[in-house]
Amino acid sequence: MSSESRGKDRRTNMLPDRLATRRKAAPAERESARTAEEKGSGQEAAVREDEAAAAGGVPGVAGQTEDGGAPSERDLGKRHHHHHHELPKVDIKAELERLKRLRRYTIIRRIFQICSVVLSAFLQAYAIQTFVQPAMLLSSGFTGLAILIDRITSLFGLSFPTFVGMVVLNIPVAIICWRSISKRFVVFSMLQVVLSSLFLQILDLDPVLYEPLLEVVFGGFVYGFSIAVALRAGASTAGTDFISLMVSNKTGKSIWGLVFAGNCVVLLIFGALFGWTAAAYSIVFQFISTKTIETFYHRYERTTLIITTKRPDAILASYNATYRHGSSVAEVMGGYSGEIFWQITTVVSTFEVDDIVHLVRIQDSHAVVNMVRTEDFVGGFYRAPID
Repeated sequence: MSSESRGKDRRTNMLPDRLATRRKAAPAERESARTAEEKGSGQEAAVREDEAAAAGGVPGVAGQTEDGGAPSERDLGKRHHHHHHELPKVDIKAELERLKRLRRYTIIRRIFQICSVVLSAFLQAYAIQTFVQPAMLLSSGFTGLAILIDRITSLFGLSFPTFVGMVVLNIPVAIICWRSISKRFVVFSMLQVVLSSLFLQILDLDPVLYEPLLEVVFGGFVYGFSIAVALRAGASTAGTDFISLMVSNKTGKSIWGLVFAGNCVVLLIFGALFGWTAAAYSIVFQFISTKTIETFYHRYERTTLIITTKRPDAILASYNATYRHGSSVAEVMGGYSGEIFWQITTVVSTFEVDDIVHLVRIQDSHAVVNMVRTEDFVGGFYRAPID
């Protein structure tokens, strides 16, 4: 047997012994650290009392007052009051810098949201003018309902433009849902609707494709991407999103099944009036747009994070202060090094993963984070409200 093989066997055989020794020594190490901490705290308290005695305030020597006599009850009460009501020192400059950083972060975030909402509105108007209208398609939600009303009124020689219907249909729903969902979400969503209707009115775009199937495929992708951009920015295209969120917040149940049924009814009316070929193309269009949203927006998907670190306390302190997901911690041993590590396991929303990994790397640059897609989850799961 070679020396390298004997070395590997010796190291492998030593691992259980090293782990057992480490576990036996752990309680003694913790007790020693606690004793040292208490001793240090007692020395610091004695130094503070001596300093106070030198300043002429509270006696610094136990059992004596300033004139060398025994302490009175008043002196003891004063000492007790001073000990329990001493206010911690606050670094004003550090606090101001922290507030400035938070303010700058908030401003940058709001600017990003506004830019994303404008881009989403433009892409939605572009998709409607260059793909939906030329191919006689019908989108989902209140925008599709506005398109249907526009088509129906045109049969009778009347005009109820799509951009008008988008605003008129969404305003009552926004008023009803104002107190039940995030007000910021309502404001940004209505801004997206107003801008989309404005772009539909001022833009005059020609079709870029003249094959119905290509218009369905590329139109569905662009339309779905426009909605995903709004969702990632903390907004939406309003309408059914408002209603679904309001019902979910009040009852804890989802009504996406009813929303799908409503879209089917609209498609049936559309097919009966304008032909089943257009309705069939519209179904494919809506399917592609939905899949595009799922590709770029992961709020409703979950991921299991397994974090291996030597600094579990620092990571958990930052994680628990920022997120409200539960976690479990287990002590493990490195299979090669034989060193002791800790594994933190938690289930989070997929759209939070990047921020959590960044938080972990700040606290421990050597931490290893394993991400596993969670197919299903049973139990309480906190979902942060849409900002």
